Amino acid sequence: MEGQRQAFVMKLKPGCEAEYEKRHREIWPELKQLLSESGVYDYSIYLDRETNRLFAFQKTRGSGGSQSLGETEIVKRWWAYMAPLMETNGDLSPVSVELREMFHMD
Repeated sequence: MEGQRQAFVMKLKPGCEAEYEKRHREIWPELKQLLSESGVYDYSIYLDRETNRLFAFQKTRGSGGSQSLGETEIVKRWWAYMAPLMETNGDLSPVSVELREMFHMD
């Protein structure tokens, strides 16, 4: 089945770049497994150092993605773990803005 491409932006708090990168290098195996089992693959996050904006891109099998896993306990724990480093909503989920694809070339 052909996958979908999804992109979104989030905001990193100033001075948190190294810790954010460290925590993602050490991503919890159970979270990585959940993402994979949910159809998420080819997932990257980039930082614009001038604005502290995080640009996330992922491919998914099916219609879901990392953004649709917020009801799982492991994701809620990850959000709480990452909350000190990012702009968050009241439920500690990252403030995230979905981006519309304007162009794609294989």
